Amino acid sequence: MDSNGLEGDKFESRLYVGNLDYRISESDIIKMFSPFGKITAEDFLWHTRGPKRGEPRGYAFVQYTTKEEAQLAKEKMNGKLVRGRPMVVHLASEKSSIDSAGNSRRAVKDKKLAGGSGPKSQQTDRATMIAAIKNKLNSMDKEGCSTKRPRLNSDNLTGTTEQSHEKF
Repeated sequence: MDSNGLEGDKFESRLYVGNLDYRISESDIIKMFSPFGKITAEDFLWHTRGPKRGEPRGYAFVQYTTKEEAQLAKEKMNGKLVRGRPMVVHLASEKSSIDSAGNSRRAVKDKKLAGGSGPKSQQTDRATMIAAIKNKLNSMDKEGCSTKRPRLNSDNLTGTTEQSHEKF
């Protein structure tokens, strides 16, 4: 088998373990997954910065020697309640395909929100947005829903000019 085949086999024997309670430790993961085969690696992820620094991220990866062991662990552990939460267990290759599909949908959505891909389309969308806002403000003004405050004339500050003369 070539090196690409080995990499593919390693990837198929790697499990994603998610929806973990924050109280679960690395040793808990190893204890839960070791009955299904020999664990060659375990990656427990932690927050590295921000206010949650040092706290678990809520997911881990478990690497077995064979894909059959990984498949058995997946079948037995997926959905199992651990500290009140159902664990999510997938082959890491399945998880990455789910993520990449989600990211591509997000990228398309972001692209639509940004107004396309080039600066020209962004400027057109910006101009369109400005025109839509102006139209909305005009329609609100016609309906009497204007948020503008009426401007005060110098006459209106102290009442009418006639009244101001009477006071003096």
